[in-house]
Amino acid sequence: MFSKDIGIDLGTANTLIFMRGKGIIMREPSVVAVDTKTDTVRCVGAEAKRVIGRTPGSIVAVRPLKDGVIADYDITTNMLRLFIKRVCGNTVLFRPRIVICIPSGVTEVERRAVSQAALNAGARQVMIMEEPMAAAVGAGLPIEDPTGNMVVDIGGGTSEVAVISLGGVVAARSIRVGGDEFDQAIIAYIKRKHNLLIGERTAEQIKIEIGSAYPKEIETSMDIKGRNLVDGLPKDVEITSEEIREALSESISQVIDAIKETLERTPPELSADIIDRGITLTGGGALLCGLDQLIREATGIDVHVAENPLDCVATGAGAVLDNLDLLREVVADAERKS
Repeated sequence: MFSKDIGIDLGTANTLIFMRGKGIIMREPSVVAVDTKTDTVRCVGAEAKRVIGRTPGSIVAVRPLKDGVIADYDITTNMLRLFIKRVCGNTVLFRPRIVICIPSGVTEVERRAVSQAALNAGARQVMIMEEPMAAAVGAGLPIEDPTGNMVVDIGGGTSEVAVISLGGVVAARSIRVGGDEFDQAIIAYIKRKHNLLIGERTAEQIKIEIGSAYPKEIETSMDIKGRNLVDGLPKDVEITSEEIREALSESISQVIDAIKETLERTPPELSADIIDRGITLTGGGALLCGLDQLIREATGIDVHVAENPLDCVATGAGAVLDNLDLLREVVADAERKS
């Protein structure tokens, strides 16, 4: 009666929380600021992200998830506890049931770590769901039908490619390439080409503003500031969208290779369905300009970007909470693996 059931998209870059009956009620960066002197959490989420690269020696801004899995167990548990308390209030009185989404390529140990972290953070019951399945549900694909649906979920730490039919994953590929890898590629390119060192926040801003996967009709440019590696002094440089496309090309080609490998392992009947229905892109990476065109050109299959690509995984987790009887098998598959 008093239960506050929630679905969590525990992402490398952002954590989204869906509450049954209310929709997505929280979107926060998966960042924690820790005071190393007292070993306590100073702040989490957007407040912690603002201090990345700007903290004194005693405060460290930590991203406790790397490549879609827990890199620092204690900090992840603390982050989840604070997020759950923020949306559910007193978790001692109202311990929520939680559907939590993780990449499909994780090991059993990594699954158990996520489940245990959620229980330690105050959950009454934890159900594990694979991200591509959650993304497909959130994007409105008919996963229960005996037809092939292909979803490509490009998150911060991983890219998940899956072909889904009759409520199950028929073929899947999970690679540890995503938005973070794109940012690192931009940092490395600018360092190599311009002898300029920039931070992760600047790289992310470049990716959002002028990043593209496919040639634009009108190419754009922007001024960036960083540290000159030759003399160590601050410097600003103008970079173009063509340069950023070149920087991202290798990472994007890995995503396209994963899509092709999954299509090769797909049964021919389902391949025919995918040709008719197309490929659905979800996750923050789906917003990269021209990515759908590049995948369409590489595969010869229509590509559609989901309506709210950033929200699809969290919305899918919420749909499971709303239709637990209908979608029990989707979660049970993941639970059995854990």
